[in-house]
Amino acid sequence: MAFTLWVDADACPNLIKTVLFRAAQKRQLNTVLVANQSVGAPASKYIRAVRVGGGFDVADDYIVQHMQGGDLVITGDIPLAAQVIQRQGFALNPRGELYSKNNIGEKLAMRDFMEQMRDSGMLTGGAAAMGSRDVQNFANALDRFLVGKQI
Repeated sequence: MAFTLWVDADACPNLIKTVLFRAAQKRQLNTVLVANQSVGAPASKYIRAVRVGGGFDVADDYIVQHMQGGDLVITGDIPLAAQVIQRQGFALNPRGELYSKNNIGEKLAMRDFMEQMRDSGMLTGGAAAMGSRDVQNFANALDRFLVGKQI
């Protein structure tokens, strides 16, 4: 079953892009990196980069408009993941967590709560830095997804 692997590339860590590039080549996956800035991608018939205009959610909107049901989107953006799921796609975050109909509502609620906490000054900082364990978790989750799709 052919599908496209979409990457919300503006915020995707380089270590994760490296995993994706290897998977695209090895499994011959149509992979599209979408960003509002130039993104380095290796020369490959399976990998292409799309640069969209600047602005809030322009890359997200491009992905949602061009993806098809069954496609996989790599993103840490929970509202984008919710839109992908609503369109019958799949969303995997760079730390290896697969978003689903079963967990996206909770993830959105927690995101909104944490944003309120930051806005009120009660919470500062963001997610911890990406580590080698996160990269391995992502690679394992991607592999499980691809094996499930029989790719």
